[in-house]
Amino acid sequence: MLKVTLNDVKKAQETIKGVVKETPVLESKTLSEMTGANVFYKCENLQKTGSFKVRGAVNTIANLTDEQKANGVIASSAGNHAQGVALGAQMTGIKATIVMPATAPLAKVSATRGYGAEVVLNGEVYDDAYAKAVEIQKETGATFIHPFNNEYVMAGQGTISLEMFKQLNNEVDTILCPIGGGGIIAGVAVAAKALNPNVKIVGVQTANIPSMQESVKNGKVTTAFHAATIADGIAVKTPGDATFEIIKELVDEVITVTEEEIAQGMLFLLEHQKIVSEGAGAVSTAALLSKKYQPASGEKVVCIVSGGNVDVNTLYRVIGAGLAKEGRRYSFSTIMTDKPGGFLELIKIISENNANILNANQTRLSSGGAIGKQSAEFILETFDNNHIAKIRSEIEAAGFKVTEL
Repeated sequence: MLKVTLNDVKKAQETIKGVVKETPVLESKTLSEMTGANVFYKCENLQKTGSFKVRGAVNTIANLTDEQKANGVIASSAGNHAQGVALGAQMTGIKATIVMPATAPLAKVSATRGYGAEVVLNGEVYDDAYAKAVEIQKETGATFIHPFNNEYVMAGQGTISLEMFKQLNNEVDTILCPIGGGGIIAGVAVAAKALNPNVKIVGVQTANIPSMQESVKNGKVTTAFHAATIADGIAVKTPGDATFEIIKELVDEVITVTEEEIAQGMLFLLEHQKIVSEGAGAVSTAALLSKKYQPASGEKVVCIVSGGNVDVNTLYRVIGAGLAKEGRRYSFSTIMTDKPGGFLELIKIISENNANILNANQTRLSSGGAIGKQSAEFILETFDNNHIAKIRSEIEAAGFKVTEL
């Protein structure tokens, strides 16, 4: 039997009313045309604290006993739950301590401190922060607020479904939802399936940390970690057991997307929807762009943009990766004979192919290189991968060896 019900979600909606925003649902005409479906975005990036996490955090804090509140609260978070708990604690007038990975974006760390919480940095991913938070909780006796494996948290996140169904007149066929520890998709699935048993729930994870996909495949909670991810909001090596039980029963499919695909999703949202999304918020878009999920013609698909708390420096790097993935930025180096006109010949080929030079650098080879040779590096603004292939072909035809950077 499910530990969270539609009634719990409705109670949570009443509890958090007045604190949490009803975020908009926006249609994506571009993505709809690309897929043949009717694609919408549920914009939790416009939520207070910039993420859906405030829903579950505020609902949980509101349901604490006076004794639990008096002990203060402690939480572990990749960043968004941290801000939700910090805001809820500030509004309630209780002390909050948040443990975050040392790799958490500076924007999230600063925002959490801005809400009055004490921040402790530990480890690389959420799981490291969780271990440290448990250690501190034992020392201080503070009330631990889990970011996903908590019934009040899941119920709070489930209010997203209540809003979107109302906003779309109950016409929702599929929900694409990010998965980290499983709190958002568990709550969303409970409410959505109760409102319409035929709605399809598709979870999306980063391929670098496919912990929930592996758990579903193995039929039990499984730890999985391959590498760090730009989707820090879903960087969870071991999902929750309570969330897993709900996901196992109600989620129809769990798919993964690569880091390049996530970067491309972030760029698409920024460029075509004017939506600033963090990596975790862009995985649902990445699933459609990569065709990892292919909707039927006319299918009404809602992509949940879970948050927009992305560090500007990270966004800068991600945009570069996204442009490279789409063939709109090309970096290469080549070796040329050290004689007048060699560099100019390269520039002429690039110019005649209508590519824009963003950066060019010519350097005599240092010791260990061939005598009488020079190295040149270029970063070009290009139209697409076919444009890049043509430029490379003509450069190589002129006798230059191209090495992609």
